[in-house]
Amino acid sequence: MLGALLPDGVHWAEGSGEPDVPCPYPEEEALMARAVPGRRREFAAARVCAHRALAALGAAPGPLLRGRRGAPAWPADTVGSITHCAGYRAAAVAPAARLLALGIDAEPHAPLPSGVREAVAFGPEEARLRALAADRPDIAWDRLLFSAKESVYKAWNGYGGGRLGFEDAEVSWRTYADGHPHTSARARTERFRAAGRFRARLLADPRLVDPCLADPRLVDARLVDPRLVDPHPPAPAGPYPFPRVLPGRWLVREGLLLTAVAVPRPVPPPHRTAPKEHSG
Repeated sequence: MLGALLPDGVHWAEGSGEPDVPCPYPEEEALMARAVPGRRREFAAARVCAHRALAALGAAPGPLLRGRRGAPAWPADTVGSITHCAGYRAAAVAPAARLLALGIDAEPHAPLPSGVREAVAFGPEEARLRALAADRPDIAWDRLLFSAKESVYKAWNGYGGGRLGFEDAEVSWRTYADGHPHTSARARTERFRAAGRFRARLLADPRLVDPCLADPRLVDARLVDPRLVDPHPPAPAGPYPFPRVLPGRWLVREGLLLTAVAVPRPVPPPHRTAPKEHSG
C-alpha cells in the first residue's frame, strides 16, 4: 500500500498482522528494555521494515538507534521515516541527495476519540472536514487530518525543525471536484479507491531549528529526554530553506489510512558563464 504514496527513488517496506519477530540487533533491543511486550513487538517489526528498506537502498547493515526525540537516527546521507499502528508497520528511506525530508504515518481508519478533533483541527480546517464528510462520509477525515499532520511533523523533524504543534500546519485537500468541470480518469480512480492528495502550509518559521541541535547544553530533561538525543546530531541538510508548503498523498484501504510527505531536494540552477567581451 505504502508504495502508492511515494515518488520514484524512495525504497520502502511494510508488514501486516500480529508482529512476532525479534529486533535485528541487540542494541535496538536494548532501547525497549523497559517497554511492555506488545510495544517491544511493534518496535521490532517496524525496525525489520526499516532494515529491509535500507538494504534495498544499498545502505551498510548496522543497528538503527534513536536520534532526536526517539526518531530513528538514519545513516548519513539518508532520509527516512517509520510508522506503526495495530496490525501494520512500514518504513521508507531515500538518498538525501534526492529528498530533503520524508514523513509517513499509518493510523486505524476510524474517527478520532472524543475531544481529540478539537486539538487537531484549526482555522478553516474544521469547515473543510465538515464539507469533506458530507461528500465522502465513508472516510474518517478527522483521523486523516491527524495522520497528514503527523507525516508533516516527521518530515520537519527529520530536517532539523523545532517542535511543532497541530496548530502550526494548515492542511487542505485536493479532490476531483475542486471547481473544475472536467475530471481526469486518474482523479476518478483515486476517488473510487479513497485516495488523493493534500497540501500542508507551515505556519511556523521554517528557519527555526531545535535548540538542542544548536547547543546540546540546552537539553532539559523536563522537555527532551537526553537519552533520546543524538550526541552528534546532523545539521539541517544543506543550504536549502525548508519549503513552507508541502505536498502529500493519502490512501484508505483495508481498515487503515496512510499518509506520506516527500520533500524534494531543490535542483541547483545551471551554471552560467558570463559572455565574453570582444574588443574591436
